[in-house]
Amino acid sequence: MNKPLRRIAIFCGLLVLALMIRDNWIQYVRADELNTHKFNRRVQIERYAYERGNIIVDGKPITGSVETKGSDFKYKRTYTNGPMWAPVTGFASQAFDANQIEKLEDGILTGNDDRLFFDRTLAMFTGEKKKGGDVVTTLNGKAQAAAFKGLGDNKGAVAAIDPQTGKILALASTPSYNPSVFAGNSIKDSENRQKLLNDKDKPMVNRALRETYPPGSTFKVVTAAAALENGVVEDIDAPTDTPEPYMIPLSRTPMKNSHGGCEKASLNAAMEVSCNSVFANLGDKVSRDKMVEMAQKFGFNNAEIDTPVRASSSVYNKTMDRGGNALSSIGQFDTAATPLQMAMVTAAIANDGKLMKPYMIDQLRAPNLDVIQTFEPEEMSQPVSQENAQLLQRMMENVVEKGTGKNAQINDVTVGGKTGTAQHGVGNSKRPYAWFISYAKTDNGSPVAVAVVVEDSNGTARDDISGGGLAAPIARDVMKAVLDSKE
Repeated sequence: MNKPLRRIAIFCGLLVLALMIRDNWIQYVRADELNTHKFNRRVQIERYAYERGNIIVDGKPITGSVETKGSDFKYKRTYTNGPMWAPVTGFASQAFDANQIEKLEDGILTGNDDRLFFDRTLAMFTGEKKKGGDVVTTLNGKAQAAAFKGLGDNKGAVAAIDPQTGKILALASTPSYNPSVFAGNSIKDSENRQKLLNDKDKPMVNRALRETYPPGSTFKVVTAAAALENGVVEDIDAPTDTPEPYMIPLSRTPMKNSHGGCEKASLNAAMEVSCNSVFANLGDKVSRDKMVEMAQKFGFNNAEIDTPVRASSSVYNKTMDRGGNALSSIGQFDTAATPLQMAMVTAAIANDGKLMKPYMIDQLRAPNLDVIQTFEPEEMSQPVSQENAQLLQRMMENVVEKGTGKNAQINDVTVGGKTGTAQHGVGNSKRPYAWFISYAKTDNGSPVAVAVVVEDSNGTARDDISGGGLAAPIARDVMKAVLDSKE
């Protein structure tokens, strides 16, 4: 072979070798990446070629699938009472992917999870049509309906937990949206989604998990817990040394109280009428670092609370001065909490001081209903001792029996609670948030703890906004729904 031909042969050989290397790189090394790439339409077509598995509440599906026409995607998602359940399910859209449970458990719901390999293989031989598995939730349908109905046209959220297990029983957010309206991939679906994104009231935001608010006076139960755990208060009925007026540390500004009788009020009496001065004084005596420590035991400053949908982190400032700590001790200043976080605080107190990790998926099931995975209760922390938790219960029950939380009373049931009206905006110029946290107690312990926030109430005058007036009745109805479902 002459020299030019040899060079051409070598060059062609190198080209073939490069092609083989590139081909193997694409087929084996990058296979998973390309299979899951967002622009790989074949993956999307396969994803919607079969009926999606369902999300289950109380043994019944709250989702479904329907055939579509004139599209590469054969099936699209449908929702039963979509707006009510959207904070739980999220959405699954042919055009816009998915979020929340629909996204996190997409492998199970589409049937593509590795744990369903045997089912897929068996279907090939039996000729059965492929179908996704189911996600069984911990949610209580009656409690969710009561929460959604109670919020009504108001802007707000509800979170309810079983204190003994951490199971989430209700997760409502208003205003809400119907995931069905953009489940397809038509122009109309795109228009519907854009309209929701442009809505100033943010209906697609999960306020129960993803929005933080100043918790106001509901946070005083955390301050009371810190005072008891650190020995600042030993007798909840003994007078405190709180003067009237009480001056905020490092300032000449007096702390305002909504009620009289707060001078030297005991912890129990201060909780009953929600004395700002007493709790600001106690927070200062506990100290910032000890307050931070207690808040963190309840779940504040924790960025990894997955339900499995990740909740936003609730915050108690670690670097503020004494004045900031005093204000934060009454749930103002930089203190911010999700409704889920305040439900966790309440649940821990109701569960004699033990905080269980919140979760809302009970089981993952194969299409043939075989259980693939079961989720078990998990202890998260022990913020307060059993003795001090029971003292906190006594104070919270006093609030409902004869204090600011009377609207949460349920006949023949022991209820503990705490109201909160949280100021916000520059110079407290915006309409306050109405909060209420509570639990119901039976002979077998507490089956439900609830946190309610009404962010904005249509038609309610500013001076009439209160946790006891707006939020407590919603909490009462949710607790009653849980109790009734157990009878």
